[in-house]
Amino acid sequence: MTLIASGGVIIASAALFIVLSVFAGLKDYSLQFSSFVDPDLELTPAQGKSFIFSDDDQLKLKSIQGIASFSKIIEERIIIKSENKNLLATLKGVDTNFLKVTNIDSMVTKGNWISPESNDVVSGWGISNKLSFGILDFRKALSLYVPKPGKGQLSSIKGAYNTVYVNNVGLFDINEELNDEYIFSDITLAKQLLNYKNHQISALELKLNPEADEELVREAINSTFNNTFLIKNREQLNDALFKMLNTENLAIYLIFTLVIVIALFNVIGAIIMMILDKKKSLNTLFNLGTEPKIIKSIFFWQGSLMTMVSGLIGVTIGLLVVLLQQSFNLIMLTPELAYPVRINIYNVFLVLATIFALGIVASRIASQRITKKLIKS
Repeated sequence: MTLIASGGVIIASAALFIVLSVFAGLKDYSLQFSSFVDPDLELTPAQGKSFIFSDDDQLKLKSIQGIASFSKIIEERIIIKSENKNLLATLKGVDTNFLKVTNIDSMVTKGNWISPESNDVVSGWGISNKLSFGILDFRKALSLYVPKPGKGQLSSIKGAYNTVYVNNVGLFDINEELNDEYIFSDITLAKQLLNYKNHQISALELKLNPEADEELVREAINSTFNNTFLIKNREQLNDALFKMLNTENLAIYLIFTLVIVIALFNVIGAIIMMILDKKKSLNTLFNLGTEPKIIKSIFFWQGSLMTMVSGLIGVTIGLLVVLLQQSFNLIMLTPELAYPVRINIYNVFLVLATIFALGIVASRIASQRITKKLIKS
């Protein structure tokens, strides 16, 4: 009975640790995947859609320790027209430093990245498919439209929009959402389309040094620019994805904790069976002067130690399974991609704390069955 109870706790604790390691791996994989297009930090204006970033501001930003590079960004919703087809998308105008901040050029699967100060654009595969254009397709005119700012009555439909004609020189493939949403251009073209001033931009994207402390960089930026920016890291830029992962992680933890609770019923049953089996010995101890609370503590510590040892064995087995997955790719998501897992010391302590806490409660419940009446009977 004791072996069965211990086995249940071992399996439940190993399963909980493995599942938590899988979610940690999925989180890392998502962050790594987003690094192709998302910066380490993004600065956007606290008020309005754009701001003036002067040469003095650039020198101030360069002086902040921990920033390896930064890129000026102009981002706006536009209309893309190809022959008789129109599509709403997001134009992202970038400067030459953008490739130092992200690795977006590595995701261009066909064609090339844009040339500086040109009318080149690089669009997602989804946009290309919906509007039926390819790369360097000069037979199909590709144009970008954006409504002109201002007030008053319109004299014509054409007068309501700023227009630029562009050449699509590349197609990127990141994920379905980005492929259907973004088109990249040089920042000069974006300024021309949106009638932005010389130093007017909508965001700054930063790449940090590997040894940089993100919190210290945030504090330095807020201090230098008087809290005029909203600062988001890569996880905050993908908050919807990570809220989903964290919610699923919490749900899985609660489900497997319930499994552990069920397994601990076996521990309670095993302790009660031992109490009944050792009733004559307990009677002898009681007649020799041992108080019932001392006898209770014996079975309490026995149950607690059994649970703790089982939990340690289970976590050790879980660690071995995760290490084997990392080393030999035992389980594959696709023929080329192994199931991502990561050992997180926090998860080790979380599983052990859960097992120990529930084991102590279960042992306390079982040991309370010992009474004078039971011992004497």
